[in-house]
Amino acid sequence: MSFFKKLKEKITGTNETVTEKFKDGLSKTRNSFTSKVNDLVARFREVDEEFFEELEELLLQADVGVETVMELIDELKFEVKRKNIKDTAGIQSIISEKLVEIYNAGDEETNELNLQDGRLNVILMVGVNGVGKTTTIGKMAARFKAEGKSVMLAAGDTFRAGAIDQLVVWGERVGVEVIRQSEGSDPAAVMYDAIRSAKNRNVDVLICDTAGRLQNKVNLMNELEKVHRVIGREIEGAPHEVLLALDATTGQNALIQAQTFKEATDVTGIVLTKLDGTAKGGIVLAIRSKLNIPVKFVGLGEGMDDLQPFDPEKYVYGLFAEGLEREEEQ
Repeated sequence: MSFFKKLKEKITGTNETVTEKFKDGLSKTRNSFTSKVNDLVARFREVDEEFFEELEELLLQADVGVETVMELIDELKFEVKRKNIKDTAGIQSIISEKLVEIYNAGDEETNELNLQDGRLNVILMVGVNGVGKTTTIGKMAARFKAEGKSVMLAAGDTFRAGAIDQLVVWGERVGVEVIRQSEGSDPAAVMYDAIRSAKNRNVDVLICDTAGRLQNKVNLMNELEKVHRVIGREIEGAPHEVLLALDATTGQNALIQAQTFKEATDVTGIVLTKLDGTAKGGIVLAIRSKLNIPVKFVGLGEGMDDLQPFDPEKYVYGLFAEGLEREEEQ
């Protein structure tokens, strides 16, 4: 049985709405990348060196990342040789299988959030301005509320004009309280107040916003370290998650941002926003490979429920949906 058919069996019976969200959200990447792979497979009857060279170029264009592409091509060559594959029929199934394997390779970390019942769970959100960080916080709050959890937000981005108001609007929309101070206040003081309030009200999840200025890296690091320290002092082991919001449409620039924030604080997971807005959705693999940080959520659209936990198998299904469905018909 091919990997495509195994994949279809595995995701059938899971939440089909979520599976469709991955398919719809990755349509731009699929229409660009997968259609070119289809053309490549149609042009080449044999799997030879020239075929691999062109496939390598397509993967690079999809922002998969140089190291990941080289690893994938090596794995494919080995598999083709091991199985004595001569023609290109079914090659997409092998590519998709290897993509899942590469994402999960040596993965001791989980895509699941580190949330536990019976404690105040603190999530620290970091990321530059304009990547959709505040929107992500609002959608996460809505998700947790729908799961029956009590949620509170902390407006720690006290430097950007309107950032506090934007979070308050989201709080009202979702129906959760936002702890805030005036613009220009010390972000660490906001976190202190928020933790005290959340403890007093037995809140399940506190999501903390932070400033996203990269103009002065030293200031950013010092500020995040201070916030991290205050949270850890008030709750042992907190923050339980440090989630970095990255804009998928910025491509390789997202990797540079990620490296900066990784140096500033202990990032535990990535939230990749606007994945539906790019034809270069391979950036998911580049981030995972280059930074060794799991992608925990992806933004697959504008709707409140379009922020979804990342699933590498649904992601690969979203990339190769048409090929999978064609193979099903054969």
